[in-house]
Amino acid sequence: MNQPSNITDASAAISPDALRSVLGHFATGVVAITALEPDSGVPVGLAANSFTSVSLEPPLVAFCVAHTSTSWPSVMKARRIAINILSDGQESIGRQLSRRSADKFENLSWTPSPGGAPIFAEAAAWLEVEVEAQHEAGDHMIVVSRVHHVHSDDRNPLLFHRGRYGNLLTQ
Repeated sequence: MNQPSNITDASAAISPDALRSVLGHFATGVVAITALEPDSGVPVGLAANSFTSVSLEPPLVAFCVAHTSTSWPSVMKARRIAINILSDGQESIGRQLSRRSADKFENLSWTPSPGGAPIFAEAAAWLEVEVEAQHEAGDHMIVVSRVHHVHSDDRNPLLFHRGRYGNLLTQ
């Protein structure tokens, strides 16, 4: 049986670019992870596409954050964090929170969750969580969080696939 020529040998080192290319075939949603920095009350946040349900009982979710994130240290100081599941009309929020900038919330409108974390209007859904555990995993941190409040709307999610944003109709 002939194997395709583009298979990577398991004994060879897998390059980050090759792995990114393969994993890009898996479509994901996009979340905005937000909080109020406790010392200043300033909104802080980041975008991620590595978000998943962990457990229904107890209610746990997880997301991954790169060790190089300059926003995560400020976000994790907060007691309560919001995970905004972005809708397909919120690509600009995903892009803005992905950038390194002093004020990621410039011109973004939000309201506070029950615990005060920023919630974006027109998100497909949001969860308010509290970090329970962080696990080192290569160049990322796996963050497991307990869910305290939830809300969903009847909007389609923003998707990320092969390095591009999209929606259910264009994917």
